[in-house]
Amino acid sequence: MIRLITLLSLIAAFSLAGCNTVHGVGQDLEKAGEAISNAAKK
Repeated sequence: MIRLITLLSLIAAFSLAGCNTVHGVGQDLEKAGEAISNAAKK
């Protein structure tokens, strides 16, 4: 039972870490797209 709880905790931790990473990459891409759009407008 303890192994199951440990395994589920590790899976949850890695899932949350993965979501934060993907979210950060999305923000970086959004900022890059805005910079390109602003450069094109000038």
